[in-house]
Amino acid sequence: MIQRWSQIFGFVSRSSGVPPVDDWIVQDRAVDECRPLRVVVIGSGVSGIISSIRLRQRIRNLSLCVYEKNADIGGTWLENRYPGCACDIPAHTYQASFEPNKEWSTFYAAAPEIHRYWKRVAEKYGCLEHIKLKQQVIEATWDDASSEWKLQVRDLASGSTYQDRCDVLISATGALNEWKWPNIPGLHSFNGKLMHSANWDESYDYSNQRVAVIGNGSSGIQIVPGLLPKVAHIDHYIRGRTWLAPTLARNELDKRGAELENFSFSAEEIATFKTDHNAYQKFRKEIELELQSIHGTTLLGTPEQLSSQSAFAQNMKRRLRRKPELLENLLPSFPPACRRLTPGPGYLEALTDDKVHVISSEIVQVDSDGIITADGIHHPADVLVCATGFNTTFIPRFPITGRNGLSLAHRWEKTPENYLSLAVDGFPNYFVSLGPNAALGEGNLLLLIEKSIDYFTCCLQKMQRDNIRSMCVRKEAVEQFTRHCDQYFSRTVFSSSCRSWYKGGRDNGRVTALWPGSSLHAMKVLAHPRWEDYTYDYIDGNANGWIGDGWTVNEKNKVINVDYLDEDQMDFPPVVCATAFSHN
Repeated sequence: MIQRWSQIFGFVSRSSGVPPVDDWIVQDRAVDECRPLRVVVIGSGVSGIISSIRLRQRIRNLSLCVYEKNADIGGTWLENRYPGCACDIPAHTYQASFEPNKEWSTFYAAAPEIHRYWKRVAEKYGCLEHIKLKQQVIEATWDDASSEWKLQVRDLASGSTYQDRCDVLISATGALNEWKWPNIPGLHSFNGKLMHSANWDESYDYSNQRVAVIGNGSSGIQIVPGLLPKVAHIDHYIRGRTWLAPTLARNELDKRGAELENFSFSAEEIATFKTDHNAYQKFRKEIELELQSIHGTTLLGTPEQLSSQSAFAQNMKRRLRRKPELLENLLPSFPPACRRLTPGPGYLEALTDDKVHVISSEIVQVDSDGIITADGIHHPADVLVCATGFNTTFIPRFPITGRNGLSLAHRWEKTPENYLSLAVDGFPNYFVSLGPNAALGEGNLLLLIEKSIDYFTCCLQKMQRDNIRSMCVRKEAVEQFTRHCDQYFSRTVFSSSCRSWYKGGRDNGRVTALWPGSSLHAMKVLAHPRWEDYTYDYIDGNANGWIGDGWTVNEKNKVINVDYLDEDQMDFPPVVCATAFSHN
């Protein structure tokens, strides 16, 4: 009975249970000894950089390796370099909480500036010595006998492959990192310049060219105004209607002129931020407060949600007033936030430019010199830009095999079920940053990334503290989280009928991309892991091994500390009666 209850609550090994009474269970280790852990992180984007910083800060006796397939760090901010590429939330909220940047040049920072920021962060905190560039993990297999992940890695410079191993594997590759061409007949018969937003040729000069831009998702919304100043003409092909969000910091916009959606910070403002910490904190917190105050707009039937549609429509009407006839073809029937929201600085204004032609007729074919639409019209083009997005299935890009030969691709074939966006049953010692159900429909994604990585460090600390070989989330916990998500999203705008990558590019699929709540909600959920939602295997099958052999590490090293008597180490309770122990 003791063994059964212990297994139910995850306090002993999945395989060994309570050792027989004649087995020696006093482990030859100090009670606070941290067993060595080798951790491999896949990817050196934002998640990989923060992982590298926090793991080395908090995990003792750590061997860390970060594999990066690109020639530089930065992830999406290295790879996406199309004209107009920028963050679609304010720059002062898109930064590490512990490393504020007081020198952002614009309200919505462009990709090169964001990349420079994260490169500085990585250099400042010594990440680069642990990152191996042009090294691509091509296979990961869990070995139950050794409680290790066996890795196959390809050196992209030489083409050779080699093996590695680790105790813990962290995927930090992100969800939107595998771009794809759209399925359009004749696409590759086009004789002009064919480009994808995620594979932009920066050497190509598109000046005075006739450009076709396919897609009005986040990338297309940025590319059109980014291209406009240099090109001769843009045909913008819009498959679906979409909402453009009102810009945050309306007060700041009004100061600078209502037409300016993405304002630049003056040299005087940047100097003030650098010298006056209070002024900077005030500005930063005002923006953060706005960002964190719109969760109600995502819940069906709330006053915020009901009023948002009118507010969004009025904003779009104002920005399209030079060509008001465009509004009717752009306004969706679904509520705001059903698809990813973006303020799209300059996008609606660009659509009113005489050089831009908005085409809503379906594309039926591409030929050597242009596009043919369903209405029979041939639209000539010199450049064809596919702003058509990424593979959004969450299926891993290389084979990942867990316990008992279970393939993660097979496990997620029907739906990417997981636990709190960061763990999967059957895959011990495997954690995912920005996995399924990790994105946000509103709020601050950087905070969620940081809190996920904090969660990982808590798990690694527990493995060291409790002498654990492997930990794996329970299947029941995954099933409950899946059920929770489905019930939660049924009451949100995300479940409305709209084609969105939140639902794998379908109109009415499961919401598999988003966190079931606000970013503030995620911070609370991830702050304290529920250890009962995991099962554990212990070193030598000894669940008692964590107690050790009666020593602490310092005692073994002949260092005796009594600093627990230092007043700054004490947790003093509030005094109720100050005279209770007064002396005459």
